[in-house]
Amino acid sequence: MPVIPTLTRRGALAATGLLLVPVLLPLRSARASVVYVEDAVAIDGSDTVAYFDNAGPVAGDPAITHVWNGATWRFATTANRDAFAADPERWAPQYGGYCAFAMSRGDVASTVPEAWTLEGGKLYLNYSLQVRDLWDQERAANIVLADGFWPEVRQTLL
Repeated sequence: MPVIPTLTRRGALAATGLLLVPVLLPLRSARASVVYVEDAVAIDGSDTVAYFDNAGPVAGDPAITHVWNGATWRFATTANRDAFAADPERWAPQYGGYCAFAMSRGDVASTVPEAWTLEGGKLYLNYSLQVRDLWDQERAANIVLADGFWPEVRQTLL
């Protein structure tokens, strides 16, 4: 199985000329799941449906969950959980919730709930607000690049 390099904060920012501190260890969960998870919870426990309904991140309730694609997804309401369960592909973030900018470089990195964008009815998450700003500078081109890399990266993560 090929090894996918992981993108650390240092790597993501050094590649863009914005080296910031602190430097973190490589993303460990990248080799374990097709969905960005920490402690088996998808996308930092944020309610993915709420990005569309509330125009931003909302913490999911640990008591309101749905398991999909090998990860536990949390939701703020049962209505959001039920909507997700009925059509997870509609609501799930692109690239398994991994950083959209990193994916546009053929890499994987973690994400934070605040660094999000809705584009064409799809949710994109990024590593940080600064990385999201870089991704936004050439958003359309970055989406095309990331879409091209994702199938191979996804297969490697399975």
